[in-house]
This record gives sequence, structure tokens and C-alpha cells, in this order.
Amino acid sequence: MDAINLTAQPRNLKKKPKTLRKEGFVPAVIYGDKVKSQSLKVNQYNFTQAYKKAGLSHFIDLAIDKSTPVKVLIHEVQKEPLTGNYLHVDFYQIRMDKEITTEVPLRFTGQSKAVKEEEGILIKNITELKITCLPKDLPASIEADISPLETFEDDIHIKDLKIGKEIKVEADLEEVVATVTPPRSEEELEALEEEAETDVDEVEVTSEKKEEEEGEEDKEDEEKEGKEGEEEAAKPAPGEEKKPIPETDQPTSSKEAPKAKEGKKK
Repeated sequence: MDAINLTAQPRNLKKKPKTLRKEGFVPAVIYGDKVKSQSLKVNQYNFTQAYKKAGLSHFIDLAIDKSTPVKVLIHEVQKEPLTGNYLHVDFYQIRMDKEITTEVPLRFTGQSKAVKEEEGILIKNITELKITCLPKDLPASIEADISPLETFEDDIHIKDLKIGKEIKVEADLEEVVATVTPPRSEEELEALEEEAETDVDEVEVTSEKKEEEEGEEDKEDEEKEGKEGEEEAAKPAPGEEKKPIPETDQPTSSKEAPKAKEGKKK
């Protein structure tokens, strides 16, 4: 692969990242082993093109202003989900004399007899492989040839991949990379469709039941709120004391109340 070049400029931390993005830049930072971190900005379009080629496993020759380019890997990317614009980028500067650990994509090649002739389904259990090596030995990808998958009993393991001795694999070599499963029968497909329909019906019934329960709960809440409102209304206002009724005016029975009235008439 041809060299991937990218230019960056030092970033003024007084300027807000949001302003930089409106101007067409992506806020970035560069750091590494025995490398002083520095805040940068890169052109949004130029970075997008470089990222498409490099991904997270290819070197980029990053030049800060007009300085000599340094080898970096894109270590982390933050992206705005709605617009697709990049929000921030981390560059990791590489020391060529020190091993690095990173993930490299697998590149599946060849044809599987079990897929082509038996209409099997190719299952990729692994699409990336974590490795450790010197920067000069870092491959752009690792080939995974699926032609040995002739039957549904065949598997490809990590140990079957062609990987140079200078590269250390940070995984179990017996782990399955790819396999082929038989196609589903018509009976299985019908059973799956029936199961899906049953699940939909259960969801609808559950939703209706939930709506009914929520309606009952709302009714109970309204009744409770009304009762509490009546109790609150019966209470004296803040700062006021409930005045006791004089004992002489308090009726002790249904017969005594009329006598008090008659006394007033006299």
C-alpha cells in the first residue's frame, strides 16, 4: 500500500472544539511512548480520506505544520452518530524500535465447497486478530483462506492462518476463525416464522394488558389524589390555628341542640 499522508496544525486551546468543527477541522491529539502530548487540528475532509485507507491498523505519515512526518496510528475516533462527522481523533506516535500491540483485520479469500455446492452458510467467528510485532512487520491484513471448508464438519482455526514468525498472536491458536453450517430446512424456516408470529402476538397481548393495568393505576392515583386534596382542604391554612368550638355551643346530643335555639328566641 502507498504511504498515507496527512497534515495537522497545532490547536489553540482557547478556541472551542465546536467552533473548530464549524470551520471544517477535527480536534485531535497526538501522544506516544516518551512523546509529549500535543493538541492538534486536522482538516475534516483530508482526515476522512486518510481514515478510509488506514483504518486503525495502517500507518499514517503525519506532518505537523512543516515538520518532518512521523509514523502514527489512529488510536481512537469519536463520531457524531447523526451527521457522521468526526468529533475528535487520537493519534499514537510509533517508535520503530519498539513492539506494538494492535488489532489487524482478517481478509477472507478463496471459495468454500460447502458454501458453493452444498449451499451452506459461512460463519465468521473472528474478523480481527490481536497481534504484537515491530512496526516494520505490521501487516495491513491477515489472509484467511476458506477453501479448506469442504464439508460442514470442517473448521479453520487461528493456527491454520499463515502468519509470520515475527508476529505474536495474542489469542488462543485453537480458536475457530470460520466454519460452514448447513442451510435451514423448510420445516425449520416454517417453525421460525410461526415462532416469530407467536412472539408478535404475545407482545400485542402484553401491551394491551399493560395499558389496562396502567389505566387502573391512573384511576387509583386520581382517587388517591382527590382524597388527599379533600384532607388538605380540611386542614387550617399555614399560620392559622383551628379554633375550638366553645363548650357551651357544642351539642352533646340531638335533643340539646334545639334547646339552645329556643333560648335565643326568648
